[in-house]
Amino acid sequence: NGLSPPSTVVLVMDPKYQPEYQPIVDKYNGKLAFANPGVERQGSVENGLNKLVELSKENNGSPCEFVAVHDSARPLVTIPEIESVVKDAQSVGAAVLGVPCKATIKESDDGVLVQRTIPRARLWEVHTPQVVKVEALLRGFDKVEKENLEVTDDVSIIEALGEPVKLTLGEYTNLKITTPEDMDVATAILKDRGDDQINLI
Repeated sequence: NGLSPPSTVVLVMDPKYQPEYQPIVDKYNGKLAFANPGVERQGSVENGLNKLVELSKENNGSPCEFVAVHDSARPLVTIPEIESVVKDAQSVGAAVLGVPCKATIKESDDGVLVQRTIPRARLWEVHTPQVVKVEALLRGFDKVEKENLEVTDDVSIIEALGEPVKLTLGEYTNLKITTPEDMDVATAILKDRGDDQINLI
């Protein structure tokens, strides 16, 4: 497929959980490292990015060109999805996995009355990974901080720079697991795929 595996992976994780995962980090000998989370998602991503830049210089002697930011609450992402979004980012500069919205979306000011119905044909539900040029993301974080901008995800930072972001068609099975019911659905998806358990240690 022409793509090489990532040279460095940073796990952004609360320090109280890091000892539990330390054996996995140790096994990968400098290719896997921890970074502490921020107060919000934005701060967590920035901490992880800074750690990645630091490690890539130590390990490779050259800066990392792209970063793929992935939410651990989406463990069902497939290798073909990752390959597609990376290739799109390489051609455009930034890309995000997503799927067209299935549901009808209503907008409301007060949570009681409908203000309007938003045309579904133009709406996408975005997933992760979101893949961005490191240099652009660093510039974006600088702009967000200087202008006190509020951003909801990683590619929003690139949008704030006025630079393009490619929508990469993903799969509806790349769901975000936030409830016990989601776990049941995820288990069924894995069973249907026939995926084997992965042993990291």
